[in-house]
Amino acid sequence: MPKAARPRTPGDARPLAGICPAMPAPDPLVVQGPRGGLYCPAGDFWIDPLRSVETALITHAHADHARSGSATYWCAAPGAALLRRRVDPRGRAHLNPVDFGAVHLINGVRCSWHPAGHILGSAQIRLEAEGQVWVVTGDYKRAPDPSCRPFEPVPCDVLVTEATFGLPVYRWPPADAVMDALVAWWRDAAAAGDRAALWAYSLGKTQRILACLAARTDRPGPLWVHRAAAGLCADYAAQGVTLAPFEVFDPATSQPPPGALILTPPAAEDAAWRQALRPQTASASGWMRVRRQRHQRPVDRGFVLSDHADWPALLDTVRASQARTVYVMHSPTDTLARYLREVCGLNAGPVPRLAQA
Repeated sequence: MPKAARPRTPGDARPLAGICPAMPAPDPLVVQGPRGGLYCPAGDFWIDPLRSVETALITHAHADHARSGSATYWCAAPGAALLRRRVDPRGRAHLNPVDFGAVHLINGVRCSWHPAGHILGSAQIRLEAEGQVWVVTGDYKRAPDPSCRPFEPVPCDVLVTEATFGLPVYRWPPADAVMDALVAWWRDAAAAGDRAALWAYSLGKTQRILACLAARTDRPGPLWVHRAAAGLCADYAAQGVTLAPFEVFDPATSQPPPGALILTPPAAEDAAWRQALRPQTASASGWMRVRRQRHQRPVDRGFVLSDHADWPALLDTVRASQARTVYVMHSPTDTLARYLREVCGLNAGPVPRLAQA
């Protein structure tokens, strides 16, 4: 059977400087659970579990990483209010907020949280035990974002990295240029006497855009934020993040004037208010990088603005980690792992699975 072609791309096919030669993978400190989430056998705890567990270490408060029902949660302190709002609004669970960089011993494993640059309070989790150092990145980005702490590389033996956009086609334009284009689109809509509606995730993307707009004096109209994101914005403000002023948008009652920009989650894109207000529409997402994805969204414009690492940033992160073994999660294909094996000479593949009795 012919061998699959190497996933080479111009400018990428070079050894990752400073990384040791590939070595046999050590016994896993972290394994993939049978129903999702990562399990640390040495510490008997879970990272971003998909079900209720006794002890959950959380990378960030997005719903696909933080689920309700666990007895004890550990998270980075800046994201504690977001996590409480998302998974335990009644305060029944025990929540341990920790400072970035502080080391906590959890059942014999030295654990610390380090900025991931994804959203407010997002963190990589460093684990040290049995002579090994592992880092679980969670979701992360390397692009600048005024709404959260920037990503900080953490050296390790084994890196468990996300790869949501783990294909060479995903390369982000500069965020400032994207914001310039977004404001120009908004200005054109206002000049035409229209409202503008931008689909943006309620946690993370909305606040990033508001923080970017806060520093601009060329906003062409008022800002309105969907009620689903308004409380989350308050949690950002409580952590000292400066957001542009806005009105709360209630789809049932609000009447933003022409020239307004409405930030709304993608789940509301087909709501009745869109028919009533007839805004010009756009989406802010890394998926807008691919034409097919743009055409699948019922919007007029697409802006490539992602809160995940693109292909060059994934490679830069592996290089900076100095890891000899890399496990890849959340990837649509095995392209990144295969590239790291065949081009960079590293041990790379999916996270080992929990052995079943």
